[in-house]
Amino acid sequence: MFRCLIAAAAIALSSAPALANGHGGGEPPPPKPEATTAPAKVVITKQGPKLVDLKGMTLYYYEHDTTGKTSNCNGKCTESWVPLAATADAKAIGDFTVISRNDGSKMWAYRYRPLYTSPADKAPGDANGNATTLQWRIARPAD
Repeated sequence: MFRCLIAAAAIALSSAPALANGHGGGEPPPPKPEATTAPAKVVITKQGPKLVDLKGMTLYYYEHDTTGKTSNCNGKCTESWVPLAATADAKAIGDFTVISRNDGSKMWAYRYRPLYTSPADKAPGDANGNATTLQWRIARPAD
């Protein structure tokens, strides 16, 4: 009788943590998803706030990118305007969305406008790409 009582107590004590955690099988809770980081940030300049990539390089948008779903800068255009690349599994965050390019790669867009950097900018803070043509504008945060 005493052995049965000890055995019952041992079983009860060994199952208590699983029951207390509410996981039934004693399995650990699933990992929490990692927070996604926005692909760009806002910096304040003498000309007002602008968007820059995570390296501090000025971001631009192309006035001909109007659908919010595609980029009109493909092929040779990408030699002068480098798309802000997104990983294949990137997900939208805040005002930043991910769009597919003609070549199947992904890129970031801000408020559905694809974002690009300019090779004319050599250092963080440069904004030399804005002067090359009137069809390209510095990306600025929404009001």
